[in-house]
Amino acid sequence: MKTKLLAGAMALALVGCSEKPAEPLDAPAYDMAPGDAAETASTQAIPAPAAMRPPNVAVTSAPGVAFNYAYAFRLDDNRIAKMQEEHAAACEALGTTRCRITGMTYRLVREDEVEAQLLFKLDPAIARKFGRDAIGSVEKAEGVLAEARISGEDVGTQIGESQRRSADIGAEIARLEARLKQGGLGDRERTELQQQISAMRRQLDGERDTRRAGEAMLATTPMQFDYVSTGGLPGIGYGNPFSDALNMLIRSGSVMLSFLLVVGAAVLPWAALFLLLLAGWRTAAALAIRKWLRGASKTATAPAPPVD
Repeated sequence: MKTKLLAGAMALALVGCSEKPAEPLDAPAYDMAPGDAAETASTQAIPAPAAMRPPNVAVTSAPGVAFNYAYAFRLDDNRIAKMQEEHAAACEALGTTRCRITGMTYRLVREDEVEAQLLFKLDPAIARKFGRDAIGSVEKAEGVLAEARISGEDVGTQIGESQRRSADIGAEIARLEARLKQGGLGDRERTELQQQISAMRRQLDGERDTRRAGEAMLATTPMQFDYVSTGGLPGIGYGNPFSDALNMLIRSGSVMLSFLLVVGAAVLPWAALFLLLLAGWRTAAALAIRKWLRGASKTATAPAPPVD
């Protein structure tokens, strides 16, 4: 009997080991981290380009979060203006309801360095694609993505908390107003209740403004493009040690030349004035010496008076 029970237990154990555990009906489509899933998908589909790209984060993956995108591009200085115009034209093609340009800067820092900036307000649904397309256009112009920042603020939670606070304040206002309607209150107590109600209504207005500001943040996504020059050397990419050394040499030489020019401009006028005064003093001294020598020679050659 014991042998039969032991054999039955071993058979049940083998059956349990051979069967896979059933997954719950609401299990997610993958059981890995989002970054691992994105990496696996990229290796199975189209290979990623050599240039580094920002994280593939979709706005829809975090509802209620207001995102802020910022990209820094490094290009040859003679290509920055054209790239800036191309990005601005791409925004204008989307229409003002989906993309608006809110700021533009173009500045010539030095003779061979340009700094520029574009600021956008985008429809959150197209913000990520707009940034990805901008990176692609920069890479076509032989530029690189130098920096990418994507920050988010949980505005949805703030709006929900504001709504709960408003509900609590509204309930308290209703309670105080019901107390006022009951009657039998003294003038002082009635005045205090009215002041409390007024203060709470102001709090309600503040909460309403907070929610509207949050809704405006969720309705549009800010995006910033910064353009930085490679140093005015066309065809030399950023990150090349030879180009970095050459850029450093040129910049050091330009700094030294600028220093010499500044020092020369400050010293030369005073040196010229000193030389002019010295020349005038030497001329005056030479004239005085000549005059004295003439007088001395006349005295020496003058005839002696007759002796009585």
